Amino acid sequence: MRWWENQKVSAFWTVIRIWLGVQWLEAGWHKVSDGFDASGFLQGALVKATGDHPAVQAWYADFLKGFAIPNVELFNILIPWGELFVGVGLIIGFMTIPALLAGAFMNLNFLLAGTVSTNPILYTAAIILLFVGGGAYYWGVDHWVIPYVKQTVLGKNKQHKKPVIV
Repeated sequence: MRWWENQKVSAFWTVIRIWLGVQWLEAGWHKVSDGFDASGFLQGALVKATGDHPAVQAWYADFLKGFAIPNVELFNILIPWGELFVGVGLIIGFMTIPALLAGAFMNLNFLLAGTVSTNPILYTAAIILLFVGGGAYYWGVDHWVIPYVKQTVLGKNKQHKKPVIV
């Protein structure tokens, strides 16, 4: 076990993971309960792609024009529910790595769309937690689920015996 995955240090990562999860849960909850329309956000990002020093790169503006805006109804579902599920997953430590990847991906897209806000902080926290691996979910549901899945579903036994060389 690496030092960042031990029980004591993992408690620190758990606090960071839960804090990050609360940020996502709150953002998603407001969007799900109050209603969410990404149209204004997407149009605002296009405006940020103009001028002498655009905050949004041309290739990303092309993605927004060609895919995101024509499919805004899809994004109106994906963003709030994605934020909500990422938050719940991080808080309870279930599917932690996929939740961190999804959260970091959303943060990256918000940054690419020219919205700084808390995105760099949340993105950085997600990346750090991804690097600590098992330490991020030592105190979470994944601590028990992952070994169970490896053993029962994938047929991998932790007690795998190495061949004896004589």
